[in-house]
Amino acid sequence: MPTTTLRAGERMRATYEFKPLDHLYRTEFYIWDEAIQRWKGEGLPEDWAETNFFEFDGPGVFDTNVNLGWCEPPFLPVFEAKIVEESGDYEIIQDTAGRLMRVYKGRRHGFMPTYLKHAVASMADWEAVAPRLDPNNEERWTETVEWAQKGRDEADAAGGLLTQRAVGGYMYLRALMGPEDLLYMLYDQPEVVHAAMQGWFDLFDAALAQVQAVVELDEIFLAEDICYNHGLLISPDAWHEFLFPYYQQLLANARGRQRRKLYFGVDTDGDCRPAIPLYMELGMNRLLPFEVASGCDVVEIAKQYPELIMSGGIDKRVLAEGKEAIDAHLRHIIPFMVQRGGYYPTCDHGVPDNVSLENYLYYRRRMCELDG
Repeated sequence: MPTTTLRAGERMRATYEFKPLDHLYRTEFYIWDEAIQRWKGEGLPEDWAETNFFEFDGPGVFDTNVNLGWCEPPFLPVFEAKIVEESGDYEIIQDTAGRLMRVYKGRRHGFMPTYLKHAVASMADWEAVAPRLDPNNEERWTETVEWAQKGRDEADAAGGLLTQRAVGGYMYLRALMGPEDLLYMLYDQPEVVHAAMQGWFDLFDAALAQVQAVVELDEIFLAEDICYNHGLLISPDAWHEFLFPYYQQLLANARGRQRRKLYFGVDTDGDCRPAIPLYMELGMNRLLPFEVASGCDVVEIAKQYPELIMSGGIDKRVLAEGKEAIDAHLRHIIPFMVQRGGYYPTCDHGVPDNVSLENYLYYRRRMCELDG
């Protein structure tokens, strides 16, 4: 163990490098607003974030803030967000990704909407959408240099890492076409899928070229969500045909632009186990959040992939069960992962509002006792 206390950025970098730590990097995947509101009624102070009530570490990974999307394509301009129709308890809205969806009036978040239509169902639709992803639109790059340099300066000052976040190829296609319609289009209109992926590549590669002309990155990190509770949402064959070539070229280009090691990270919900060997073909280094309800056990996966940087894997459902269940769950995970390295613990998704403040504080306290 190191004899000195690491700064947050140094702690995160040491995690990526599987080096000894003073304690595991302390953070959370995220906490639902509804949980925060409940906790305020149970004694959470109003200034909890400013006072670091949960004793989380400061930032360890810093972002370029260059917009390449996350759960939706990075359209410029975005579609107009508007109410299209109202009916009883529901309204049909158009979102910024051009999707039509039915939602409860006054409650657009916290539940799954009913998707009625996506922006792309044909080549004509794609050609109409493509200008919103034009890499030659200078308006998109007006602050790229400033943002990239600011991110690099912040990362260097903290001893941390600089990442470029982006919507992954599958997440992008799903947002454009819809998860079910996409599956049909892979067979019925493969040319549309390839055209859309070429648009994804052209924009992402152009952005990376601009960023890497100014700074060297530490990581490319994709929001992918290519899995559900029983595994992959598309077949490995489809992944190799429609995603792999674009990923492979993008990463080859990015790695060729710099001397600094470039990590590759992926965020996917659900049972990620079938996805791991696919993304390992591309040199994936980091994966999260390992949803326990989908069969993911971070200890078993860590044994199978000893060089994989991991976060997540704490079952959010257990936090609602009580102290004894929390204790048993953490004892299964934390001692092993402390010894193994390359891991920082978080819940396997957002902390929901069925978790009491008492239980969450117990979880945080036991985590600190076990990882130090």
